[in-house]
Amino acid sequence: MAKAGQAPAPEDHRVNLVTGRLRAGMIIVLVLLTVLGVRLFQVQAVDPEGMAEAAVANRLVTVNVPALRGGILDNEGNYLARSVERFDIVVDQRLAAAYDEDEYQRRNSEGDLETVTFDAALRELSAVLGQDTETLRRSVLGEKGFNFVAKTVTPEIRDKVLAVKFPGVYADRTTLRTYPSGPVAGSIVGFLGTEGAQEGLELTQDSILAGEAGSKTYEIGGDGIRIPYATNEDVPVQDGDSIRLTIDQDLQWFAQQTIADQVQEYNADWGNVVVVEVETGNVLAMAESTTVDPNNPGATEADSRKARSVTDSFEPGSTTKVITMAAAIEEGIITPTSQFQIDNTYSIDGQTFKDAFDHGTVRMTASGVLAKSMNTGTVMVGQQLTPQQRYDWLRKFGIGTELGTGLNGETSGLLATPDNWDTRQQYTVLFGQGLTQTALHTAMVFQTIANDGVRLQPRLVDARIDADGVEHRAEKDGGTRVVSEKTALEVQHMLETTTVEGSGSSGALEKYRVGSKTGTAEAPSPNGGYDGYTVSYAGIAPMDDPKYVAVVTLQRPKGDLYYIEPGKTFQKVMEQVLTTNNVAPSEGEPVTYPIEY
Repeated sequence: MAKAGQAPAPEDHRVNLVTGRLRAGMIIVLVLLTVLGVRLFQVQAVDPEGMAEAAVANRLVTVNVPALRGGILDNEGNYLARSVERFDIVVDQRLAAAYDEDEYQRRNSEGDLETVTFDAALRELSAVLGQDTETLRRSVLGEKGFNFVAKTVTPEIRDKVLAVKFPGVYADRTTLRTYPSGPVAGSIVGFLGTEGAQEGLELTQDSILAGEAGSKTYEIGGDGIRIPYATNEDVPVQDGDSIRLTIDQDLQWFAQQTIADQVQEYNADWGNVVVVEVETGNVLAMAESTTVDPNNPGATEADSRKARSVTDSFEPGSTTKVITMAAAIEEGIITPTSQFQIDNTYSIDGQTFKDAFDHGTVRMTASGVLAKSMNTGTVMVGQQLTPQQRYDWLRKFGIGTELGTGLNGETSGLLATPDNWDTRQQYTVLFGQGLTQTALHTAMVFQTIANDGVRLQPRLVDARIDADGVEHRAEKDGGTRVVSEKTALEVQHMLETTTVEGSGSSGALEKYRVGSKTGTAEAPSPNGGYDGYTVSYAGIAPMDDPKYVAVVTLQRPKGDLYYIEPGKTFQKVMEQVLTTNNVAPSEGEPVTYPIEY
């Protein structure tokens, strides 16, 4: 040791230095222990559950479980569209690889433990899935945490797959949309695509049909493999509701075949048939000559995937004369037997109108004007209505209004207000030119006359059926009276006169009385002007107790207009409607008015 006044010995300095470092080290250790202690206290005493939950959350995986989409059914409950439960067979390749070339134990159907080799189980799985063993081996072995083994297998196959208890193989629920009737009512039903609902009721009723997906949540270990008995939380699936339509599947098929044949016969651009039940407004058939098959929508051109019966409007021509006659009778201007002396042309306000056929001066009743479809006589009747009255009556019969079928692309047609009519248009609207409407608009005009003057909204969706099978009927329209029952009955007789003695004879039925009206109008060309005709036939049967309306439309048929007869298609379709619905044949003779005086 150094004496007083002497410098410390070197060894004493080293001892002091080591002692200082030890003290500093001890302080640092104490500080670290204090920090760890505080943290340990937080973890174990302050928030043990939160920390544990955070750890679990890091290991949780959530998988969506799709809802079963509701079906679309016809009026008899036959499926036009349905979703069936299917399963994707998937595998965690890492878990399967852990058992490759090894044995494992599983419980058999009796619940007893048995030992099975990996290869033996692979052969079992191969037989169940119908895959060769080597292809299957490549699917199940690898380093992926998720890989498809087979897609959209039936529940029966799923059960057999799971019974093999192959390591790492699971089944995920999915659905498969099918259209059992193919193109029957395809333009009404619509279809699904990779991005969801695309057309028809599949699109517009998607919120009802789709349901709500559920989910499954489970834990995975650090190696990415599912922990079998750990956290497992399910959010239940809410399957979609189904909808039942007013469409009669068998009638729809028959109407589609019939109109397709006539379109082919006349080499027309397209055609359609609409059938409506008079007392309910139910649309029993809305058939297009070209209809999409929802199972393969890409095979049909985009323009033909929708229901032209509600999406395509056109000048209706002479079927509109029914509205003119009904309005004039209701306003007290004419009766069915009012008399008119008519020349081949008629001029008013500097405008000249001509009939479709040449004739000399004739003496015709109002019924004769309708039966012979005379533009001249129709203008003579309609000029007695003010322009505002003409417009109002067209609107009362639903022209220029939305019909509310629930189909996408539905059009209300075009009906300008009187202040936008020129001198000629104020008269042409009386015989169906200068305005446009759809085939369904025409059908509902005739439904109004057949229903004793009460117009109904067309009904396409009859009921919603929830996932529990409970039926919720769609609200029925109470109807709007358009003309009196007396006026409607007189117009019915005028239409029957048209079938018996006028332009509607091609649609006459042997056992049933028919009231009808034909229509012909120029079809506009996409490049301006006109390049063909729209030809139609609208009829009611049986006239002794009107039950059904059918409207046939042909767009740009080729050939002599005199020989183009949409009434032939009406004849076949209406005969089918009446006989399949067991409507008794008409009794008594047709009720007609004289057409000349």
